[in-house]
Amino acid sequence: MKVAIIMGSTSDLAKVEPAVDVLKKYGVEVQVRCLSAHRAHAGLSQFIEETNTDGTEVIITAAGMAAALPGVVASQTVLPVIGVPLSGSVLDGMDALMSIVQMPPGIPVATVAINGSKNAAYLALQIMAVKHEKIKDKLLEERKGMEEAAMKANAEVIAKFQ
Repeated sequence: MKVAIIMGSTSDLAKVEPAVDVLKKYGVEVQVRCLSAHRAHAGLSQFIEETNTDGTEVIITAAGMAAALPGVVASQTVLPVIGVPLSGSVLDGMDALMSIVQMPPGIPVATVAINGSKNAAYLALQIMAVKHEKIKDKLLEERKGMEEAAMKANAEVIAKFQ
């Protein structure tokens, strides 16, 4: 069980770490790289080629501004690619969001919310849960815990206003 996470700049690290934490909590091996689509294209292509043959099941990419990284990665693999648009520019991540969701037909990139690396990790886990029963069971258990917490909060609100 392996996921690759690629960010375009080390300044993105704090926004990517929540995804690493979630994946490791589920026992998933995580390879993290900082490889810009614009400044390190040869190294990026080499790493993508490695992911195509090393058992990686999903690639999460995080990029801001022009956000070319997710599309460049998706163009070089048929592994599922999840794009995380990052804030940090004058447009506060909207530029990256629009860039990532506008992929040409045949080269899809799943996209989560701006700075949504945690949900990118959960989406990767859901993709992997199709094959890995252990992940599926743990996701279902976590969802049950979320529901219980939400219902407890609801009961507290009801009790407060009765």
